[in-house]
Amino acid sequence: MQRFARTLRISKKEYGLQGSIVVLAAARSPDNCPALVLNADFRPLSYFPLSLWSWQDAIKAVFLERVNILEQYDRKVHSPSFEMRLPSVVSLKTYIKPARNPAFTRFNVFLRDSFECQYCGDGEDLTFDHVIPRSRGGRTTWDNVVTACAPCNLLKGGRLPHQTGMQPRHRPHRPTVMELRDNGRRFPPNYLHDSWSDYLYWDTELEP
Repeated sequence: MQRFARTLRISKKEYGLQGSIVVLAAARSPDNCPALVLNADFRPLSYFPLSLWSWQDAIKAVFLERVNILEQYDRKVHSPSFEMRLPSVVSLKTYIKPARNPAFTRFNVFLRDSFECQYCGDGEDLTFDHVIPRSRGGRTTWDNVVTACAPCNLLKGGRLPHQTGMQPRHRPHRPTVMELRDNGRRFPPNYLHDSWSDYLYWDTELEP
């Protein structure tokens, strides 16, 4: 690995190194070989979006000894004196404690509401709606914002729910990190490598 270090270029600003190193182009253009990133407890850092690193970032983390390689692709990177298979699953050596409260973002509002309009159930052309309109004193908070499709948002306008007969299907609330994680597992990404399967759903409760 030390000899291979001479052939890698890692940003000193990003990784705090004193030297510089150049990741050589891998054979067969392995741009589609992302690595699944697990916490030190072997659970994904995130289910949705799924915690993935590019193959370049995965190799850098391996070289910096920040991760353990659990699974590998058949594809390899080469230097004049070193060869390495691309990691497909890595786990952090240092545990990252999950945030206690999820960030209040548009994405997390959609995830809490399962990417469905809370008025009609549609999943297309989504935006968000203030249940109590801002013009009526409503605030932009977890308790007053829901996912809504554009047509429903336009139909409701600046009126109160009882004035339109449009009540949210689920009462808006501040979700827990666990709730968002469980919701995210219902929306698997389009691409799942075979080597990831044992690490994505191993903590799912078994049915009797």
